[in-house]
Amino acid sequence: AVLDGLVLGQYRFDRFRAEKADEPPWHGIQEATIVAAGDVDLSQCITRCERAVLACENANWARDLANAPPNDLTPTRFAEIGKELAEQVGCSYECLDAAKMAKLGMNALLGVARGSTEPARLLILRQHYSNDSPTVALIGKGVTFDTGGISLKPPEDMHEMKFDMAGAAAVLGAMKTLCALKPRVNLVCVAPVVENVPSATAQKPGEIVRAYNGKTIEVNNTDAEGRLILADALAYTVDKYKPSHIVDLATLTGSCIIALGHLAAALLANDEGLASSLEEAGAATGERVWRFPLWRDYAKLIEGAHADLCNVGPPKEAGTIVGACFLKEFVGDTPWAHLDIAGTVHGVK
Repeated sequence: AVLDGLVLGQYRFDRFRAEKADEPPWHGIQEATIVAAGDVDLSQCITRCERAVLACENANWARDLANAPPNDLTPTRFAEIGKELAEQVGCSYECLDAAKMAKLGMNALLGVARGSTEPARLLILRQHYSNDSPTVALIGKGVTFDTGGISLKPPEDMHEMKFDMAGAAAVLGAMKTLCALKPRVNLVCVAPVVENVPSATAQKPGEIVRAYNGKTIEVNNTDAEGRLILADALAYTVDKYKPSHIVDLATLTGSCIIALGHLAAALLANDEGLASSLEEAGAATGERVWRFPLWRDYAKLIEGAHADLCNVGPPKEAGTIVGACFLKEFVGDTPWAHLDIAGTVHGVK
């Protein structure tokens, strides 16, 4: 806990600041000595300390990604960072470009990116442990900047929409840590990365698109774009890699902030065991989650008038739950959990 506090608490994002002559450069605490009682297992203590530092340094790495300005961290640059990470940790890397995704039928994802000159990317990082081991998939929403598209957001806080790729940053940071710890599972990390902006070519409200799994979607609000890119990413991951469990992380809904503020992430899941394990992990680490219901009744709210699904439900009605209900349509029977981190992402600053 002490090391967590030191490494996370000293975080600074000052890459774009000039050093001031009248201020000494920030170095922080570089070394800590931990004094343990005589009956403490020192080897276990050292291992736990090393793991704490590793996890926190990689969390700070993900915070750097989230804090980066949108002109610096574009989908193209994000894909380059994913490749650099894979080379660093020794896992496999694949990046699907727009042409490959079009051939696969990922029209929900591609529709979001249509307004931007930055092409969409789907990053896939994998670490194989053994053929007999289960496969765990981590999927993160990566909208490097979200104007809302044609359904334009209010301008007041739009600058904070650079954080809309925090889910993708989080899963890449987790992958960076897990590749070092080498758990006895196969790992798949997937990040759909786009920019959502208005233009003459941008997706229009009322369009109908067909997702990777064949389901059709009425796009009645282009600002409900995260669930569209995640839909294709989830369906593709299930079909291609057959994971035993999926966890997705996304700054998905403003409703989550209204419900929980900035102190907890919303948790929705189709599997009790997976949900319970995430609740226990959150309680142990201080990364608090709060379980929301995912009752079948809510699915009626995303039924499309002219398509299988609609990407939004009734205004101001169970927004966080409706977003998760939409995602649930793309995971089949795979045990899956969704973490809406719209509120907690502001802790990265």
